[in-house]
Amino acid sequence: MIVDGKIFPYKNKLKKLFEVAADVLGEDFSFVNVSLNFVSEDEIKRLNNQFRQIDRVTDVLSFPLLEKQASQKLTDFDSERVDGVLFLGDVVICKKKAISQAKEFGHSTKREICFLALHGLLHLLGYDHIEEEDEKLMQEKANTILEKFGVGRKR
Repeated sequence: MIVDGKIFPYKNKLKKLFEVAADVLGEDFSFVNVSLNFVSEDEIKRLNNQFRQIDRVTDVLSFPLLEKQASQKLTDFDSERVDGVLFLGDVVICKKKAISQAKEFGHSTKREICFLALHGLLHLLGYDHIEEEDEKLMQEKANTILEKFGVGRKR
């Protein structure tokens, strides 16, 4: 998987997290590109307002490039590849919000950033949490991946 964007201190950790996600989800990410970026509170608030009409700071936003359902495999989108690469979309994380949430929830900043990046990735892969059943599936996948990666919730 190609991970680009402004996440330099976490790039290798998040690439490894996404490798675990690929394994758990039974996907091949070797031809996939995801853009991950850390932004300020002002920038994420602006994006949240512009694209979701919600005028407040949030922790993570996802901007998928594919109309993928969670049940579909990435290979279903082979025709969307550009020079062999499948661009999934963008994930934008507010680092300041992540740090504050880590303190609020009593876990590490690393765990919170991993959770937010994974949450964004799952949205790019077609997972959602609008309906209760979909939310349960998304949360189960996230928990399994985070546990396997070694940053699961403290019991």
